[in-house]
Amino acid sequence: MVTTKPDTRPDNARFSSGPCAKPPTWSLEALGDAPLGRSHRASIGKSKLAEAIDLTREILGVPADYRIGIVPASDTGAYEMAMWTMLGERPAEMVAWESFGAGWVTDVVEQLKIEATVHEAPYGEIVDMAALNYDNDVCFTWNGTTSGVRMPHGDMIPGDRAGLTLCDATSAAFAQDLPWDKLDVTTFSWQKVMGGEGAHGMLILSPRAVERLESYAPAWPLPKIFRLTSNGKLIEGIFKGETINTPSMLCVEDYLVALKWGQSIGGQSALKARADANAGAIFAFCDKHDWIANLAVDPATRSNTSVCLKFTDDRITDGAAFAKAVAKRLEAEGVALDIGAYRDAPAGLRIWCGATVEHSDIMALLPWIEWAFNTEIAA
Repeated sequence: MVTTKPDTRPDNARFSSGPCAKPPTWSLEALGDAPLGRSHRASIGKSKLAEAIDLTREILGVPADYRIGIVPASDTGAYEMAMWTMLGERPAEMVAWESFGAGWVTDVVEQLKIEATVHEAPYGEIVDMAALNYDNDVCFTWNGTTSGVRMPHGDMIPGDRAGLTLCDATSAAFAQDLPWDKLDVTTFSWQKVMGGEGAHGMLILSPRAVERLESYAPAWPLPKIFRLTSNGKLIEGIFKGETINTPSMLCVEDYLVALKWGQSIGGQSALKARADANAGAIFAFCDKHDWIANLAVDPATRSNTSVCLKFTDDRITDGAAFAKAVAKRLEAEGVALDIGAYRDAPAGLRIWCGATVEHSDIMALLPWIEWAFNTEIAA
C-alpha cells in the first residue's frame, strides 16, 4: 500500500469540469487586444464577434449553410432558447441519462407542457437512441457532463427524420466528432472544452431548424431574449455577430485566444486527440486498480472529457463521505481542484480531460489519487 506522497505534482491542478482549465499558453496579456469600453455594435466589436463565429465554424467543420450565433446565458440559455422557440409543433422525445438532460425534461414536461415521451437511463448507462421516434422532436445531451457517458456516434439518428434533433453538446464540442447532418440544433458554451469564460452560449442551426423557426410560432409568449425571428423571418444579424444582448468583449477576446490556440495546434483532430490521450490514461489507471472504476458501464460510451469515476473497494462503508475526503485531501495538497462528483451524481471523482489539460498533468495526478485513496483507507 502506497502512503508516501508522490514526488511529482501537476503543474496545473485545475481539473474542473466547468469552467475548465485555460489553454496551456494562456495569459492575461493575451487579452490585450480586447476592445474594452467600446460598443459591441461598433465595427471593431462586430468584427470580433464575427471572427469568433468564423473560427468556430472552421475548427468544428460546421457546414456553410448552418447558422452560428452567440447568445446569452451560456449553454443553458442557448438550449432554452431552442426549446422555447422550436418545440410544440409536434410531440417531443425527451432523453436523459444525467442531470442536465433531466433538466430539459422538466422544462418541456412541466413548464412548456408539451406532449412528450420521456426516455431515461441511470447514471453510468445510456438510453437506446435507436428506439426513439424521430418523427417527433428529440432533445438530448451528446455528452453527459455529470455522468461521463456520451453518445458513441450518431448512426442511430435517421437522415430522413421528420422531427428536429436538439443536441446539448456543451462538453463534447471541440473534443468529440459531431455529425452535423444528424443535428438540427446544437448548443455549447465557451467555458467547457476550450476553457473560455462563462455566461455566453453558442447556438448552431441547420437549415431544417431555420425552416421550423420561420414556419411555426409557439403558443406561449417569448421574452425578447429568446426571440430569433421578426415578422416570420430569421433575424440574420444574430448569426453575424449582432448579439441579442450586450456581450462581454473581454470574454469574446478570451474565446478568440482559445480558438486561435486550438487552430495553431491542428484544429479539431488535434483537440480531440489531446482529450483522448488524457482520458485514455485514466482508463488505463482504472484497469490496473481494482478499487476504482469508470462510472460509464459500456466502454464505447465513456466520455473523453468529463471522466467520472467511482470507488469500488468493499472496505468503504460510506461512499459519499469517502469520495469527498479523497477530493478534499487532493485539494489540500494542491494537486487537484474541483474534482468531486457532481452533487446529483453517484459519489466519486470527476476529472476533466479536455484539450486544454496537459497530458503531463493527468499523468502526475494519477499517483496522487492512489496515495489519497490508500491514505483514506488507512485512516
